[in-house]
Amino acid sequence: MNTMPPVADTDMRRATLLQILHWLAIGRVQPQALSDAYQNAIERLNPRLNAFVDFSAPLIQEQALAADRRRRDGVIGRLDGIPIAIKDNFDVAGVPTRVGMRRRSAIPDQDAHIVARLRASGAVLLGKTNMDEGALGVTTNNPFHGATHNPHRHGYTAGGSSGGAAAAVASGMAVAAIGSDTLGSVRIPASYCGVYALKPTHGEISARGLVPAARRLDAVGLLARGVDDLTVLLQTLAGYDADDARSRRRRVAFSPPDWEPGNLRSGFLPDLAAVGVDSDVIDVFEAALGKLNGELGERRTVDFSDWDFARTRRAGLLLMEAEMLNTFADELADEAYPVSPGFRQMVDFAARKSAADYVAADRVLDDATLKMRRLFAQVDVLVIPTTSQGAFPLDGPAPASQADLCSFASLAGCPAVSIPMGTLANGMPIGMQLVGARGSDLRLLELAAVCASSLDAEPAYPVEPA
Repeated sequence: MNTMPPVADTDMRRATLLQILHWLAIGRVQPQALSDAYQNAIERLNPRLNAFVDFSAPLIQEQALAADRRRRDGVIGRLDGIPIAIKDNFDVAGVPTRVGMRRRSAIPDQDAHIVARLRASGAVLLGKTNMDEGALGVTTNNPFHGATHNPHRHGYTAGGSSGGAAAAVASGMAVAAIGSDTLGSVRIPASYCGVYALKPTHGEISARGLVPAARRLDAVGLLARGVDDLTVLLQTLAGYDADDARSRRRRVAFSPPDWEPGNLRSGFLPDLAAVGVDSDVIDVFEAALGKLNGELGERRTVDFSDWDFARTRRAGLLLMEAEMLNTFADELADEAYPVSPGFRQMVDFAARKSAADYVAADRVLDDATLKMRRLFAQVDVLVIPTTSQGAFPLDGPAPASQADLCSFASLAGCPAVSIPMGTLANGMPIGMQLVGARGSDLRLLELAAVCASSLDAEPAYPVEPA
């Protein structure tokens, strides 16, 4: 019999997924109490943060009771009883998939592949999280469902388009969250909110049931309060899906990482300021590198003079805007419930472009693949800041360059991990990004875990607004 004292609600909301799995395994925490702690946090904090746009207390309770029964019977899944949030562009059967739009009439009758995998693993689905309209943005300042506020500072952006998911994890309203990442949509909010994020190799996790932004770029993204949590989620949720045209069939199963620390080659850009990175971000990045003297092996400067970060980000954005003309054709034609002027302006930009313009943008993906091959013939990992700037006020202008440093991994289909690397002068968190070759997801996560341990830069969770 477990005689240890019960775990306080705040400690449940602070803990990593792995810690909570341990508590559940030894009986120190029960699924019902765990879900109660997170449900209470949502009810208390969400009116201020606006991270969730849809959650149902009765459904949470029903799932938690089922997890309690499974644990009593001894037949459990890998994530049994773990409260997880879902971004509102994934289909959940019987629940509207709003995608941040004013109105969408269709209610899915099937779960997205990732949601079905979560259910099969025993996870407790907390609800849907806020996002940018149509996933076409990086601020989660939604014109119809309101802005998600950064838990570190009210009135500041949580990033986007998975801002609600990142804010939920940072503030202890979810143990982990599922988002989407097309041009940085989990990595940007992870950087701004001070949590961990993984954009896997393109196709590693099935995107079936994810409302597409740009299918050649879309990836299921993972957010958590620890790197090892991302590893557990990836191993649980990855796998070939014959019904997803872009699902990646691995020739071999995931195997243990096999970095050779003595032979590790880390790549760095020669001049971060030249690619638009703010000086205060550079200061934090250099200070973080100073703490990683032994972790990053041989440091090499890599040549990116042939890679225009802003231009390639714009190419990816054009692919998104053009595809959304099709994805949201009904919403764009709905005069009774029109899309926002900002969304209309962005997709109209694509409508004015020619087929040749689209092909030119599409060819940038091939350029990215070739660049990736050349890069990872020279180094094992690319180390850069996740974002060029930190979180900014919601009522101010949004920098155009937010996704610049995330665009390379997206267009090349590479895995990328964002970890907290420190705080800016104004006290807001900022992330470091590790990018690896396609298929190196577990190796990258292992290196991220080593770096995160040495940096010790994550905020004190749960982060609650003052």
